[in-house]
Amino acid sequence: MGATYAKSGVDVRKIRSVQRKINRMIASTNTGATHPLLGHYAGLFHAGGNTYTLHCDGVGTKIMVAQEVGKHDTIGIDAVAMNVNDLICIGSKPTAAVDYIALERVDERLVLEIMKGLVKGCKESGVALVGGETAILPDMFAKEKGGRTAYDLSVTAAGLMEGKPITGEAMKAGDIVIGLESSGVHSNGYSLARKIIPKSKYGELLTPTRIYVKPVMEMIKAAQVHGIAHITGGAFSKLSRIGRHGNVGFLLDNMPKPSGIFADLAAKVRNDYELYRTFNMGVGMCIVVGKEDADAIFSIARKYRIPAKTIGRIIAGNNVILQKGGKRISLR
Repeated sequence: MGATYAKSGVDVRKIRSVQRKINRMIASTNTGATHPLLGHYAGLFHAGGNTYTLHCDGVGTKIMVAQEVGKHDTIGIDAVAMNVNDLICIGSKPTAAVDYIALERVDERLVLEIMKGLVKGCKESGVALVGGETAILPDMFAKEKGGRTAYDLSVTAAGLMEGKPITGEAMKAGDIVIGLESSGVHSNGYSLARKIIPKSKYGELLTPTRIYVKPVMEMIKAAQVHGIAHITGGAFSKLSRIGRHGNVGFLLDNMPKPSGIFADLAAKVRNDYELYRTFNMGVGMCIVVGKEDADAIFSIARKYRIPAKTIGRIIAGNNVILQKGGKRISLR
């Protein structure tokens, strides 16, 4: 076996165990105003006769790539994308966001560069950035080399449900899984990617995460969408988040051939299970529909110039199976 995510310091199985315990603790706080969708892509709550959604996320060690390249004006796009792309997975329209920037020291130039990306990502998503927090925490960060300022970044985004949540419950055997192309590695798996991709290619690793808000919201209006999955941490095992609501499984038997940065990752990792549980491998978002709605999804994808293809189908069971090279590999 080649390089693995666990060897790089991130053991997804152990993380999942912690998450199960966290979800039980979260459930104990239910005041009756929340919607029981723990473990989905976003949380829901009711207020004033409406249903709203919330999500919070950061960009992880992609920040370390930005430090190496010396470019910080796109990392905010990633922070916004990681949130709004999750909100739309349940059919909610992102509306507002706040940011949190923690820094080792005051660095006005750096903050303004980060803000450029945050503002650009919010504008692309149709989201208002309504505030945030900047914290100076000198004792929390190790000193960066070369006089660089250490920092971390996260965003919390809110959305509005305009219909019933898309949970995955409507998925059924025979539905197809349409993959929308990613812009690159997006914002996951960097603890491993940084170790196996040469620094000469870090500029490619810094490509900002694609924001899917406009096309996906249009797809929801144009077709009967049964399930939506954002391919982030845990990669295609994330399909189980919607699979358990429909009590179905996934067979991914037509994935794109790895090219560009993904071919480089595949050459180093040399293990399909590891690749497709760590990286999006060219697919950033999955849309599950009946075959009769496929044309509508592809038409909208073309309108927004996002390459799309059928990458698999819904099957009985509760597994996520990658079929590649004559083998079937469980990604659960």
